Order: sequence, then structure tokens, then C-alpha cells
Amino acid sequence: MPEDLDQTDAQILDLLQQDAGLSIADIADRVGLSSSPAWRRIERLKKMGVVLRQVTLLDPEKLGLKFEVIASVKLQLPTRENLEKFEAAAAGWPEIVDCVTVTGAVDYMLRLVTRDIHAYDDFLRDKMLASGLVSDVQSRIVIRVSKRTTAAPIALANI
Repeated sequence: MPEDLDQTDAQILDLLQQDAGLSIADIADRVGLSSSPAWRRIERLKKMGVVLRQVTLLDPEKLGLKFEVIASVKLQLPTRENLEKFEAAAAGWPEIVDCVTVTGAVDYMLRLVTRDIHAYDDFLRDKMLASGLVSDVQSRIVIRVSKRTTAAPIALANI
């Protein structure tokens, strides 16, 4: 972590990760500052790129998106061009909520969310396999999520 972050910054980041909808006044009160210095710190954290964006998290199940899959994907030929093509395609497929390049026997690990197994099958056939880039997909259906967070572990950052 950059040396110009202190414990107050860490507290602010922790609060923002838990609830980005908190008002500046609420954040300031919780970290022992007045509103103006708290606002300046948040703006500085944004300019530094520590705060990437502020979003609202939704419950996919309550939206009817009850089917989650973790898929390992191997490209037919993992050239730089094919990696870039796959990543561009994945960025446009709303079913993919996480796409990471990994080491080992596969090229990517994906987390996908769809309505049901039929929607996932349609995605595989009509999008991923139709791209002509993929040689193998190993799918694992998520049964239960025991932990999920979007929060960075600030306590480990040595601030």
C-alpha cells in the first residue's frame, strides 16, 4: 500500500467498502473528522486510484438469476491475439461476472450467473463455443456460497 495512506484512510476505505451509500457526514463522524477533511480524503483516494468506483450490489437470486457456474476455459491456441479476442468477447457477455487469467492447465477461470441450466447451455453453445477460440470448458455448478465479498482485506495492507 502507498506510504501516504494512514489509519484514517484505512477506516474510510473500510466504511466505503461496507456501504458506499454512507453520507460524507456519517463517514466523517465515524472516523472522527469533520465533513470537509473527510470529503477531501475520499477525493484524494479516488484520484490515487485506490477507490476505483462505487457501486450497488444486487442479489442475483431475487432477480431470477439462480444458476451459478465456475468454469475453467482452455483456448484452442493461447496466442496473445486469441487471449485478447477472448477477453474482449468475455467483456461483452453479461453472463460472465468474473473472468481471470490463471496459471496451469487452463487459461481462464470464469464465474457465470444465469437463470437456469438451459440458459447456461445456450450461453455455452451460442456464445463461448461459437467464438471458435475455446477448446475445452469444464463447468462446476455452485451448490452454495459460504463466503462472498467484494471487499479488499484492508487489515492485510500494512497501512
